[in-house]
Amino acid sequence: METIRRSVAEIAYTPLHQHRNLPLVHRSLLPFLSLASSLYRFFLFLHQQLYHLGLLKKQRMPVPVISVGNLSWGGNGKTPMVEYIARFLVDAGISPLILTRGYAGGDEAKMLQRHLVRTSAKKLCPDQKLGGSSITNKTGAIILDDGMQHWKLFRDLEIVMINGLMPWGNGQLLPLGPLREPLTALRRADVAVIHHADLVLDGHLKVLESMVLEIKQSLPIFFSRMSPSHFFEVWNCDSKLPLTIVHNMVLLCVSAIGFANAFIEAIEKMGPLYIDRIDFSDHYFIQDKDIEIIRGRIRELKDEFGANPIVIVTEKDYDRDPVILKRLDGFQVLVLCSSLQIMPFLEHTEECFNTLLKNLINQI
Repeated sequence: METIRRSVAEIAYTPLHQHRNLPLVHRSLLPFLSLASSLYRFFLFLHQQLYHLGLLKKQRMPVPVISVGNLSWGGNGKTPMVEYIARFLVDAGISPLILTRGYAGGDEAKMLQRHLVRTSAKKLCPDQKLGGSSITNKTGAIILDDGMQHWKLFRDLEIVMINGLMPWGNGQLLPLGPLREPLTALRRADVAVIHHADLVLDGHLKVLESMVLEIKQSLPIFFSRMSPSHFFEVWNCDSKLPLTIVHNMVLLCVSAIGFANAFIEAIEKMGPLYIDRIDFSDHYFIQDKDIEIIRGRIRELKDEFGANPIVIVTEKDYDRDPVILKRLDGFQVLVLCSSLQIMPFLEHTEECFNTLLKNLINQI
């Protein structure tokens, strides 16, 4: 199954005119993916029409709703943006309720819960119904994580996250491509945020910005990055180690996230001696057999460099299964902690972005 997922991901980010150059196994999947993509488009259209005609009703909440979503799978920075907004609201004296969707019972929700546990932010599991005891008089706003395709709920602010490094893949709908909706869905957004902007050349950012504005000319566009802060050890999540600990060290980066290249590029900026990597598909659960593969790679690196490498994972990998990583006992395994920052780019500043949130708060 992991092999198929990898193949599908490679197809999704390969331009259509280059599909003929894909390996035979990948090409054999194309007819099935094309058919599935066409069916997905039909049912997506049907679902939207049911809401447009009023046959399915949207629910309006008694408090403002901020939706953070995307048009493509993985690596868009949705959950870090949810945390950014939650902290902003908490600092303003407003207790947000976070409604998580998608893989909400897994890594992203657990990471949010761990980060916000000492704040007034509350998390609502996706299998609970909004309303009743879910909304209390202490709830000042709702943040909908992965909400762009959640048409059932009215929202007061729709934020769409875009992966600046690989925004649209091959431009096709799931599963042939990475798109959950056609790009015209950007017209529903109130704000667009291009993520990983620090890893993209300014010229490419301007081209991407122009592409978005062609779809919705009035759409405010901001730029964000993940800012590494420190490491902690998998055996002690309360530990705090400086980023300089990996300087001039041999590293083995292990990840199962939407866009591992951004993770690797962030580590490269810390000045390691050498980086090796093992990538799994997004949300993959590392298993015992994978631990043995990691151990084997560690031994290879030790033979080559004369010392055990440091194993580096992301917070999502840690929160997905904190126990399995502890089976790498005898080796140093560190978790990279990062937070989302709004980057200044031309007139698009963090202050302007926060003003949008403040304007919403003024309605509360």
